Amino acid sequence: MASVTERLEDVLERIAPQWGIRPVPESLRRLRAVDLAVLWGDLSIGLLVLASGALLVPALGLPRAVLAIALGSAVGSVPLALVGAAGAREGVPGMALFRPVLGRRGSYLPSAANLVQLVGWTAFELWAMARVANAVSRDLFGLDAYLLWLGVVAVVCTALALAGPIFAIRRWLERFGVWVVAGVCVWITVRVLSLGGIGRLWSRPGTGGLPFWLAVDLVVAMPVSWLPLVADFNRFAAEPRRSALGTFWAYAGGNLWFYTLGAMLVLVAGSTPDVFDIGTTIAAAAGGAVVLLVLLVGESDQAMANIYSAAVSVQNVVPRASQRALIVGVAAAGSVIASLLRQSAATTFQFFLLLIGSVFVPLFAVFLADWAVGHRGRYGEDALFDLAPAGVRWRAIVPWATGFVVYQWCVPTGPGWWIDAVGRLFTTLRLPFPVVAGSPLGASAPSFAAAFVLALLVLPREAPPIPAASELGGVG
Repeated sequence: MASVTERLEDVLERIAPQWGIRPVPESLRRLRAVDLAVLWGDLSIGLLVLASGALLVPALGLPRAVLAIALGSAVGSVPLALVGAAGAREGVPGMALFRPVLGRRGSYLPSAANLVQLVGWTAFELWAMARVANAVSRDLFGLDAYLLWLGVVAVVCTALALAGPIFAIRRWLERFGVWVVAGVCVWITVRVLSLGGIGRLWSRPGTGGLPFWLAVDLVVAMPVSWLPLVADFNRFAAEPRRSALGTFWAYAGGNLWFYTLGAMLVLVAGSTPDVFDIGTTIAAAAGGAVVLLVLLVGESDQAMANIYSAAVSVQNVVPRASQRALIVGVAAAGSVIASLLRQSAATTFQFFLLLIGSVFVPLFAVFLADWAVGHRGRYGEDALFDLAPAGVRWRAIVPWATGFVVYQWCVPTGPGWWIDAVGRLFTTLRLPFPVVAGSPLGASAPSFAAAFVLALLVLPREAPPIPAASELGGVG
């Protein structure tokens, strides 16, 4: 007779099937372009996106800030859509895509980096939701219980991650979550715009201190931060090309909207880039209960995605590990970190975004050079698993490392001790540091270009198929 646990597992598998790192079977490739547009549109908006937009002003005037946001959203969403298409075509998660180009053990390197960043993102998301929700509950009900709110949001996000992508998108977002989020976000936007002064702010110049292309980098960093995750969800797509288009337009549009709204909160409503201050500013403009609702509904899917993908990343290293056990473990780790974070954590947010870009921008440039050009957009299951090099493919590490160095050379990013060490290295080599004073070029484009071109040069290309005799007109 089946135990309660076994019955629960059976029910979960029927309504929310889980899948490891092997190619997703056709029976589970159920997500349409509109499903993925709902997911990525929802993931493109959130409290931390508002905080990122707030970083651009008043250093940039509003017109230049909007231009940087539009350009960065489009540029960053292109590789996001391409990697999503690769995941849909191959049917495997993001870290498994690296096996042919980096080798099986080589793919463990980005898997480890991704696990670290996703646990960090999970902690940030839980911290932001719990902190602002606690402030609202304190003002409305006199309840000051940060750890209680942290426990509530952690449980909700963990439950969504355990349910899996298909359930989270079709039964949570499409039936309820996305409509609530869209309605609340439109309401907040209308309330902010109603405060007035847009014409005056549009003509006001920026105060300076933030180069335009560095501002573009800050915008590109947000879609780039999802590059390691996009294939984890898009592998369930029914059609790769349409899913890529849905991903691109939905994410670029949402990113443009919320970066711009974040800038407006600073210029119109007097907010600061601090997550807590943004939350309280919105509460004052649109009502505390609205903020609480948008935090619990709108941010929950972002933490869910981080938790789920962290578990899948570990499975690339330990394929037989229980996905659900890993999800609970990641959520617990993020919750512990969130319970220890203080307000000073917000000051590291900008560096965290740029540091993500310095690692993953060149890495995915190498992948796209190998997958899209070297293998003409198709690896196949054998190349991903049975025929993948067992060790580390060092010739692929070279362009990745080169792109990382170029990124750090253009925009030194990280803790103070790291920037000092990198500066001493370039000074010892008698090279300018950064490569251009003030870093006006940004780093994403130079880093991606350097890694992509070098990967094309050092990685072998798959030989084109030899046409059959009948295709050549036959032989005598």
